[in-house]
Amino acid sequence: MKATAAGHTMRAVLVPRHLRAAPPTRGQAVHRQHGQTMGTTWSVSWVGVAGVDAAAVRHVVARELHIVVDQMSTWEPTSSLCTYNSAPACTWVPIPDALRGVLQAAQQMSQASGGAFDASAGPLVALWGFGAQRGHGEAGFAPPSEDTLARTRACCGWQRLRLGADGAWQPGGLQLDLSAIAKGHAVDRTCDRLRALGLHGVLVEIGGELRGHGTKPDGQPWWVAIEPPPGSTEPAPVLAAHHVAVATSGDYRRGYRDTSGRWRSHTIDPRCGRPIHNGVVSVTVVHALCMLADAWSTALTVLGPESGLALAQQHQLAARIVAQDRHGVPREVTSPAWRDLLD
Repeated sequence: MKATAAGHTMRAVLVPRHLRAAPPTRGQAVHRQHGQTMGTTWSVSWVGVAGVDAAAVRHVVARELHIVVDQMSTWEPTSSLCTYNSAPACTWVPIPDALRGVLQAAQQMSQASGGAFDASAGPLVALWGFGAQRGHGEAGFAPPSEDTLARTRACCGWQRLRLGADGAWQPGGLQLDLSAIAKGHAVDRTCDRLRALGLHGVLVEIGGELRGHGTKPDGQPWWVAIEPPPGSTEPAPVLAAHHVAVATSGDYRRGYRDTSGRWRSHTIDPRCGRPIHNGVVSVTVVHALCMLADAWSTALTVLGPESGLALAQQHQLAARIVAQDRHGVPREVTSPAWRDLLD
């Protein structure tokens, strides 16, 4: 953030270094569509071109979102992912190509983050009341006992997943949940298909995660505000979404207070099986791919401000981590790559 002479805080502006001003394209208009998917909302903005009408755009969006839900949803019992999760032990389960690609990316993220990102943590998420079945707000729900937690952890572990020519190996009891990466993948594949349709200026957003390409008719990039955490008094930073994606994970998004008054975040640390308690309020990552921005923001949230910032620096990630100190005062730490984006 920058301060004016009068002491007012100015809005931070993040600009990719590859951004080049484009000449205005007179006579074209920006079109928008929106809808619902995966328990959230989607929106698409694009610069009109000859031969591509709104019906064609909506058809592409609907098709791509259907593929992601059909293959990767834990809420649809007939999805490819649920079929894998319910498969007998010691069997190879055929999986479609899109699901295989996301699982490969998830495994790479798990290794890179030391297990802070783990697609096999679904049962732990459910155990704390955030799964597709019994929720924390339902009557009779209680946090797990130590014995239950230990038994559940024994069934998890990203190292148990194997991918091969015959599909994905189900060792027995492995329950995968791709909610921290599939939404970003949906943004990427939708954006890619719309560009293949002939749209050069497009902005795709699903549940607050987005990716932009090209420019608007006036030659300006797609300017998007980065979501600030609750209670923030600072102006929201804005990003020129020009061939980049951005994703934000927040401890404040979902959670509850247990009977002792302790806040239980929906973000689970797969390494210990418990909701995070590291002071992180939100993490924003800017990346070329929304799938990886999505996954990295989750991993850095789990790791916390110090370890998360160190890993972001190691991988040259543009990341901003907002965390509260022991007095509840928020502080912001940013990676060198994030600061390189500041205009």
